[in-house]
Amino acid sequence: MPETKLYGTVVVRAKEILDFIAQSRHAPSLKEISAGINMTKPTVLKILTTLDVLGLVTRSTDGKQYRLGMELFRYGQKVAEDFDIRQIAEAPLSTLRDQTDETINLGILANHRVTLVKKFESPQSVNLKSHIGGSMNLYSSSMGKAILATLDESKLADYLSTIGHLEAITPNTITDTEKLKQDLAHVRERGYSIDNEENEPDVYCLGFSLIKKGELYGAFSITTPKYRMSIDRQEMFITFAKAAQQKIIATL
Repeated sequence: MPETKLYGTVVVRAKEILDFIAQSRHAPSLKEISAGINMTKPTVLKILTTLDVLGLVTRSTDGKQYRLGMELFRYGQKVAEDFDIRQIAEAPLSTLRDQTDETINLGILANHRVTLVKKFESPQSVNLKSHIGGSMNLYSSSMGKAILATLDESKLADYLSTIGHLEAITPNTITDTEKLKQDLAHVRERGYSIDNEENEPDVYCLGFSLIKKGELYGAFSITTPKYRMSIDRQEMFITFAKAAQQKIIATL
């Protein structure tokens, strides 16, 4: 595929500057920005001056340091208002449902639980407890464990401290904190989670997180009756699911 030819070099350079400021731990100076993106100080200054006038960056009172401007906050609010993970995931997860002939669930993190926001029903669906708007424990569901596996040690500790006791939903639910941490380590290694009758009897799920550049957008799962999940089918499902996962992430 031919490389896309970009129009407007100054726009590309402006984004490099904004990216550098956004990633800096403190408000950088002109010298730091110039060195950080390998661009001459006169060029950086000209672009910064324009960005300042547009409200995309702001200078400190002494004029030596730069921060992102409030105009970007307005844009960010609009993006947040218009963003809908359901629309972005619609085509890939519909395809995944057709490839697997199993139910696909899409969920988001809300109040230390995973909330189901979209369901792609299998043509051979069975009666499950999950419904749009309903929520599940993070520690007992495949989507939830896929989400938990993206958290760093500090955030995971905060979650465990907040929920306290890990209640057994089924006989298979992991209720020991250390065992849960071990399970999450396996999730990180293989790239997907498993709910083996941990959230609902006779139900087996594979979960996949939707995370890009450290930002968590949600997770999805393949849900099937336990009797329909063979080793061969699981391997096939994982291949299809990871392809869907990459398509969604590429669009985010």
